[in-house]
Amino acid sequence: MNSSVQTIPLTSLMIAFIPVLAVVGVIFAWSLNTKYTLYAIARMLGQLLLVGYFLTAIFETDNSVIIIAILAIMVFSSSWIALGTVKVQRKKLYAYALCSIALGGLVSLLFVTQGVLQLTPWYSPQYIVPLAGMIFASSMNSVSLAAERIYAEMERGVLYQEAKKIALQASLIPVVNSLLAVGLVSIPGMMTGQILSDVSPLIAARYQIMVMCMVFGAAGISAACFLVLVGLVEDR
Repeated sequence: MNSSVQTIPLTSLMIAFIPVLAVVGVIFAWSLNTKYTLYAIARMLGQLLLVGYFLTAIFETDNSVIIIAILAIMVFSSSWIALGTVKVQRKKLYAYALCSIALGGLVSLLFVTQGVLQLTPWYSPQYIVPLAGMIFASSMNSVSLAAERIYAEMERGVLYQEAKKIALQASLIPVVNSLLAVGLVSIPGMMTGQILSDVSPLIAARYQIMVMCMVFGAAGISAACFLVLVGLVEDR
C-alpha cells in the first residue's frame, strides 16, 4: 500500500460538486428553499477552509487553556444549532440543550481520551479536537431530533411520558442505523483515513469501534438528558 495520502488538486476537487449541483437543480425545480441550500454549501466550504488553517496551528499548541476554549466553543455552538428545528422557546430551551450536550459529550470524551487512549497530556490537540468534534456533532443531532419530535408529539395531544419515549427512539435512529451499517454498507471516515494512511485494517477497526461507541453514548445520554429536562418544565 502507498504510505502517503494522495493530495487532491483543486481542479479535481471541483468534480465532487457535480452531484451537489444536480441536487441543487432538483431543489430549484421543485420550488424548495434553494437559497438555504446554497447558503449551507457555501458555509461548509468556508468553515472547512478556515478550520484547515486553524487546525494546523492548533495541533502545534501546547496550551491546555486554548483546548478548553475550543471545547467550550463547540459545546455552546452545537447547543444553539441543535435547536434550529424548534421555533418556539428556543432561547429558553438553550440552557437544557447546553447542559445535555455538555454532559453527554464530555462524559464520552473523558472515557475515550483518558480510559481508552490514555492521552498524555490529556489535552493532546491532534486527538482531543477531532474526537470532540465527532462527539459533540452526534450529541447535537440527537438533541435536535429529540426536540423536534417531542414537541411535535405533544402538539398532537400525546402525553409527555409517551412523547418522551417516541422522541428518544427517533433521536437515536441515525446512530443506530450507522451501527447496523458500519462495515457492511459503509466504511466510516476515520477507518477510511487510517487505511489510506497505511494503517492495518485491524487496528483501524479498533479505532472505529471506539468511535462508534463514543458517538452512540454521547447521542443517547444527551438526548435522554434533554428530554428529562423538558419534562421538568412540562410538569410545572
